[in-house]
Amino acid sequence: MVMQAFLTLTRRELAGFFVSFTGYIIIAAAVFQMGLSFVILLNNLNGEPTPMPVTEIFYVTAFFWLILLLTAPVITMRLFALERHTGTFETLMTAPVGDLQVVLAKFFAALIFYMIMWLPLLGCILIVQRFTHEQAGFDLGTAGSTYLGIFLVGCLYMALGCFASALTRSQIIAAMISLIIGITFFLLSFLSEQINLGKGWGAQALNYIAMREHMRDFSRGIIDTRYVVFYLSLTVFFLFLTHRVVESRRWK
Repeated sequence: MVMQAFLTLTRRELAGFFVSFTGYIIIAAAVFQMGLSFVILLNNLNGEPTPMPVTEIFYVTAFFWLILLLTAPVITMRLFALERHTGTFETLMTAPVGDLQVVLAKFFAALIFYMIMWLPLLGCILIVQRFTHEQAGFDLGTAGSTYLGIFLVGCLYMALGCFASALTRSQIIAAMISLIIGITFFLLSFLSEQINLGKGWGAQALNYIAMREHMRDFSRGIIDTRYVVFYLSLTVFFLFLTHRVVESRRWK
């Protein structure tokens, strides 16, 4: 019964992305940015040899992170804010479902849509391999680890977006909160490059939160369990905060 209610809520939220044009616009914009990013990269390289495949360079440049940082707030801003703005949040809270079920259903629906959005990236990788003749451009193991990295980063940003959306009834404000916190996490990645702390615990801590370096490793086929723990821990933390906010709204 609990699982049935969860699946019903998840389907409801996921359908919300495709009933209107919002979901299609997000996917179209993301695909356009992906294609444009690879075109710009190839033009800038101008046929010169690179120390790593072009498909690896994509994840450490601003192109990948720009797509992520801009789309994540748009995907998540409606989850709770729209419910509160239209007044359906109160109806949802009186339904025979738990707060945790509501939070997880909205989170997983956003995460599924987020992963669907990144599926066309496979096509971009294959096209780049075809025209650059890179033997390392596409490998099932590397593609799997890359998508694992995209999935883990997505978990963090979807959970963060859920939390931001639960704080307000305005979708614009929710998107801004999500964007600001998301950019802050991304900028922390540059601390390890700007601050030289040697090889002590400080340097290890900075490397632990350097998301750009995480994606660099994932795109090379390297899966570090420390990174997995990092993203899952933050995901659980923001989902916990979201649950507490939703729980507090129920009694107001």
